[in-house]
Amino acid sequence: MDNKIFFKRYFSWIIPLVIGGLGVLLSGGIGNYEIINQPPLSPPGWVFPVVWTVLYVLMGEAAYRVMTSGKDPAQIKRALTAYGIQLALNLLWPIVFFGGQKYLAGFFVIIALWVAIFITLRRFAQIDETAGDFLIPYLLWVTFAAYLNLGVFLLN
Repeated sequence: MDNKIFFKRYFSWIIPLVIGGLGVLLSGGIGNYEIINQPPLSPPGWVFPVVWTVLYVLMGEAAYRVMTSGKDPAQIKRALTAYGIQLALNLLWPIVFFGGQKYLAGFFVIIALWVAIFITLRRFAQIDETAGDFLIPYLLWVTFAAYLNLGVFLLN
């Protein structure tokens, strides 16, 4: 593997990991998660960083596959724009939910995030089917997170 490809892949993985870390940093972490009323099926707090790390790596690999697909540059640009929008919403959600403890606003952000992930998944899959598949666990996890978010809003 030449250095250019290695750095593209490395950069692709680092971006979502940095966004995730920045979200935790700017939100103050999930410190209040353990003390708020939670809906059924709520996992312990330690599960979140484990799951998110895996999802961020999958996101990065999906983006790498799209960037290096050799497909239509305009199509790639549209897919990566959708990817950037969902990353921005991914960054915003913990700031609103954990940092601001604005659970209803967080629910609206996570719904927008879900829509952005769905659009990104579709656009990625049109370019590289595996890239789209890599985003399925992310979409499923955010679906579960939306349930948790709504439950926290209703219970607190």
